[in-house]
Amino acid sequence: MSIQNKGSKRSAEVATEKPSKKSKHVEVSDVESESANTETSDSESEDDLDKMDSSDDDDNDDSRDSDKTVAGGDSEENPDKKTSKEQHEEQRKLLKERKNKRKSGVEVERIKKLWERLRVQNPPLPKEVRDKLSNETWELCEGVLGDLVLKHDASRVVQTLIKYSSKERRDDICKELRPYYYKLATSAYGKYLLIKLLHYGSKDSRAIIIKELHGKLRKLMRHREGAYVVEDMFVLYSTAKQRNLMIREFWGSQYAYFPDENDTRSIVEVCNESAEKKKLISGNLFGTIKASIEKGSIGFQILHAAMKEYVQIFEGQEVRDFIDLVTEQFASLVHTPEGCEVACIVLAKATAKERKGLLKSLREHAEALATNEHGQTVLQVIFMTVDDTVLVQKTFLPSFEDKMDTLLVNKYSRRPFIYLLNGLDKSYFSPLVLKDINRYSELSKETSKKPEAERRSQILKHFLPSFYNAFSKQAYDMLGENMGAQFAQELLYNNEFPEISTELREKSIDLIIDCVRGDLTNEDHLINRPYTPRLLKSLIQGGKWNKETKKVDEIPDISLGLEFAAKFVSEIFDSGKDEATLVSWITNKESSFVLVALCDKFKEFPKHDVAKEFVKHLKKQKKTIKKQEESNKGAKLLAKVLEL
Repeated sequence: MSIQNKGSKRSAEVATEKPSKKSKHVEVSDVESESANTETSDSESEDDLDKMDSSDDDDNDDSRDSDKTVAGGDSEENPDKKTSKEQHEEQRKLLKERKNKRKSGVEVERIKKLWERLRVQNPPLPKEVRDKLSNETWELCEGVLGDLVLKHDASRVVQTLIKYSSKERRDDICKELRPYYYKLATSAYGKYLLIKLLHYGSKDSRAIIIKELHGKLRKLMRHREGAYVVEDMFVLYSTAKQRNLMIREFWGSQYAYFPDENDTRSIVEVCNESAEKKKLISGNLFGTIKASIEKGSIGFQILHAAMKEYVQIFEGQEVRDFIDLVTEQFASLVHTPEGCEVACIVLAKATAKERKGLLKSLREHAEALATNEHGQTVLQVIFMTVDDTVLVQKTFLPSFEDKMDTLLVNKYSRRPFIYLLNGLDKSYFSPLVLKDINRYSELSKETSKKPEAERRSQILKHFLPSFYNAFSKQAYDMLGENMGAQFAQELLYNNEFPEISTELREKSIDLIIDCVRGDLTNEDHLINRPYTPRLLKSLIQGGKWNKETKKVDEIPDISLGLEFAAKFVSEIFDSGKDEATLVSWITNKESSFVLVALCDKFKEFPKHDVAKEFVKHLKKQKKTIKKQEESNKGAKLLAKVLEL
């Protein structure tokens, strides 16, 4: 199963086929032809007639010539026997007579001729011409829509009419088709007409359709075609109140046939009223979920919403049964907000054996999981709850290894990796996200035995070399990205495993210095990006700013702070002797702030050899610093720091 949503955001537009050079009846799509067995006897007979018609038209000129030859030979023996061409003409005549005799047959033929002109898109018809054709078509369709919508070709006529009609006419069509909504929803081609009504219809029209199908949603979710209509109706065309009523229908018949729009109680509150009510609701939800999964609808958001209701009340053996039900297709849950919450709760409540199966189902989707808006939360919950850290490493690291450089700068996938480096840092996780994640962590305490910090540290040990390797391969590109520069900072600050990171950190520092060499006037130079100067200032400070103490909390033994500052000025400015480079850094609006950070750091160590020499050379550029324009705020601040 793919992590991407299957069927939840399909366009309401149905592609209209170009007019065929053969019979206009040969326009049934593959999807439509599959549904022929489910239609009434009238539609079956029409399909048979269409096949006859199309088979007649399939004869080309060559075959007709050969037919004439054969017919000529036979006619000598039997002069009364008709030729193949004559037989075909009789078949066409008979087909036309039969179609015209059927209910609304003449109207359908006239309507289809108008539709052939109305649906033309290239070149687009003038508005007045299209309006005239729409009016003529509507005059023929009004009152017989029920006979049209269940026929594959005539249904397309109504779809086109809806597309180009006014709001009032769409409302009229919606009301006239009211008795046919369920039939349309379960029809392989009728479902497109219903979705078109939802797409182009007014708020009132949508409310009518949703209300008419209420009470039938559980049955539709078990239907191959109907499930797609319910999904689009839930995701794209319903209000929050309507969604709530749709989900409540899965609770049982009482809520399906006697909905109370004013009842805002949650499923937990309702189930707390009595054990009998909880058992009934739980059984109905699980039954609907199981049947829908068996029909292949596990990727639908409405089903995820039903699962979200169920996981709030399941307990004991129900937990085990539900996990067993979703394990093989677990990857299909994580792409929606409701499915993400279900997946996180399942992971939190799963046993060690069950988690092994869940991770196995995610192995092939590791990259998509990490880069998905909701999937990245699931990945982080895995890092926070699964005790078998070796299993986590074997499941995900091989898939991440070659693409780690892109994952580290992705706005979603970087978050689980930031967690590995820095825990639940409030700088990267909002209070709302932290609230949800902490809730999953609490749920996992029943099955997870290791302390969270120990689990995180063990996973980090596996991932740390891969982080550094990714940075070394794409240092320039990563430093040019805001997220890449942030991750580089957190990576260099982390010193949990000095035996792994010390040497790799030194190489990374050298890379950073090499990346900021060169002509600052070049637009592509990293110093002209807002993120790189910020990173350099942080590395010069050697730690993060503490809002409470109003000072920097320096991190020892990581070759940053004074050590980095000294190395930086030695290699970039030759300790200040390279006047040309020093002047270019003073005159640049971004790099001048880096010089301010260097001076602030060297003030703390006035006797340091590199510090003394660099400040001395910097003061020699007093005139250059003072003549900078007001727009160069870094240079103005530098003058104050140097007391010039």
